[in-house]
Amino acid sequence: MAGSNRSGDLRDAQKSIPIGTIAAITTTSTVYMSSVILFGACIEGVVLRDKALTGAPRLLQAIAKDGIVPALRIFGHGKANGEPTWSLLLTACICESGILIASLDSVAPILSMFFLMCYMFVNLACALQTLLRTPNWRPRFKFYHWALSFLGMSLCLTLMFLCSWYYAIVAMVIAGSIYKYIEFAGAEKEWGDGIRGLSLSAARYALMRLEEGPPHTKNWRPQLLVLVSTDAEQNVEQPRLLSLTNQLKAGKGLTIVGTALEGTYLENYEQAQRAEQSLRKLMETEKVKGFCQVTVSSNLRDATSHLLQASGLGGLKHNAVLVSWPRNWKQADDHQTWRNLIELVRETTTARLALLVPKNISAFPSNSERFTEGHIDVWWIVHDGGMLMLLPFLLRQHKVWRKCKMRIFTVAQLDDNSIQMKKDLTTFLYHLRIDAMVEVVEMHDSDISAYTYEKTLVMEQRSQMLKQINLTKTEREREIQSITDSSRGSIRRKNPAAVTTQLSVTEEPAATSKEEKPEEEVQLIHDNTTPASPATPATPLTPGEGAQSPGEQIQMTWTEKCDGEPAKPPGAATPEGIKDIFNMKPEWENLNQSNVRRMHTALRLNEVILKKSSEARLVLLNMPGAPKNRTGDEHYMEFLEVLTEGLNRVLLVRGGGREVITIYS
Repeated sequence: MAGSNRSGDLRDAQKSIPIGTIAAITTTSTVYMSSVILFGACIEGVVLRDKALTGAPRLLQAIAKDGIVPALRIFGHGKANGEPTWSLLLTACICESGILIASLDSVAPILSMFFLMCYMFVNLACALQTLLRTPNWRPRFKFYHWALSFLGMSLCLTLMFLCSWYYAIVAMVIAGSIYKYIEFAGAEKEWGDGIRGLSLSAARYALMRLEEGPPHTKNWRPQLLVLVSTDAEQNVEQPRLLSLTNQLKAGKGLTIVGTALEGTYLENYEQAQRAEQSLRKLMETEKVKGFCQVTVSSNLRDATSHLLQASGLGGLKHNAVLVSWPRNWKQADDHQTWRNLIELVRETTTARLALLVPKNISAFPSNSERFTEGHIDVWWIVHDGGMLMLLPFLLRQHKVWRKCKMRIFTVAQLDDNSIQMKKDLTTFLYHLRIDAMVEVVEMHDSDISAYTYEKTLVMEQRSQMLKQINLTKTEREREIQSITDSSRGSIRRKNPAAVTTQLSVTEEPAATSKEEKPEEEVQLIHDNTTPASPATPATPLTPGEGAQSPGEQIQMTWTEKCDGEPAKPPGAATPEGIKDIFNMKPEWENLNQSNVRRMHTALRLNEVILKKSSEARLVLLNMPGAPKNRTGDEHYMEFLEVLTEGLNRVLLVRGGGREVITIYS
């Protein structure tokens, strides 16, 4: 390595080093093999001892000048003619320590280890660059092959352990420590390293193997796309949103923090760079490990949509979106903010992404706070994949929420078997290995009517969710929605005076026999106090309106009137009304009555939630879907506002239409 150590003094290093190295090896091998006896008889010991004083100081000076090891910068200085004065002094001190040991047998293993490690890492670097096919690796030597480098590395490693295995381990620990120090302290010049190239190749290989489709339920974890907004100086307006992201890090998933800017990319490039730097700085402060992305578009709505569509790479994409509730959304000059939120709800529903909307984000705890007591309350009104149970579990893994207890409140109708439902849910949570208290809250059907359409849509997706995780029929019956359905159906009040309209939901042809009995019955709005009137003929829903998969039927019951509504003449109401209980269809004829019903639902639920969870540290709620009729957007925001009024911290959760938690894991 003498020629390589003095490469800085050569005119054409890439030409001279191969020729000189081969010539040196040939010459020295011949001389050593023919003169070993003469050397042993005639050579002076001093000549052998100081040969390293020629190359070692210059090598040390070159390393110090490059700034690879910050602690050695002082040794980069020397005389005007380039003589390494300071490096020579350090080398002399190292040699003197070897002389003071006064035992060649003790010094020889140390020298051997470091020389062998030097040769080993040179061969490793050459082999690695060739195997990774780095474009900038272009060896000029014609007879080079990576197998030769790999063979040289293997021989060096073998000799190290044959000479002295404990010295070999100590030498490798020292070398690893130096590498980590250089990685931590950072070099002034970025020469690149083989480990980073290896990481790049491994990442590419893993992404290519990663399936494009959704992962199995057992492997599901929240991959978050965090949407934040910035002010005029490109500072993040909701820093606590990243605090919440950090507190969900137990999921060990992907995190992408994105923001949208309005304008053209050419004119706002510098603002985009400032926004990206601001995001990186805040992510470092909040200890959020992930990526940041800034999108510029002609309007904020399109920019947010681009973030939603384009973030991620291949199979490594987000499956959940985290965005804060708009502040002061009722102000006239801030109407676009809440409209963007509703459009985001629609887009995430279309893309089958989960949506997390924390309300009063400024009241959420920072990473330095610690709750010594309290509860995390989950109000489980509609089962939409298990997100409501998974998120509190992840939060409780963080130091902020670790001492909070988890409570699950599920809403039952008056004719449900509440005792059996609580028992089944407790057993299910036990199998999930989730420690939580269960409480069943009974409410009248009309009090939760706004959620009934949402529940029907989710139930129609349930069989598809369970089929995704390849469960048997017996295993499906043990999943959570089947448990609650059986509990609800185990005790039903029989009242022949009740006025109901039968809706047959099926994908089978219309010619199917009307006498065929359904397998399941879902009660949408059931009212025992309404006067009797003739039943309306059965009307099948089309597949686009929430049809059940083949082989399954759901018999749904709908009442034309709720408490306090005047009786209508027979035939005045149509089954089309159920399609727009939550303003999901634009053909709902009596919009005011529908809004009153939804506000009644929000008020009653809010009263019950405040009664049970007013002191809770965090309340998680189902987030209903946005209305398809955009004229009802403001009523939708009012519904959510009334539903969460008086609660300090609220996390609205809307599932992505797939199971994310199962007992079979």
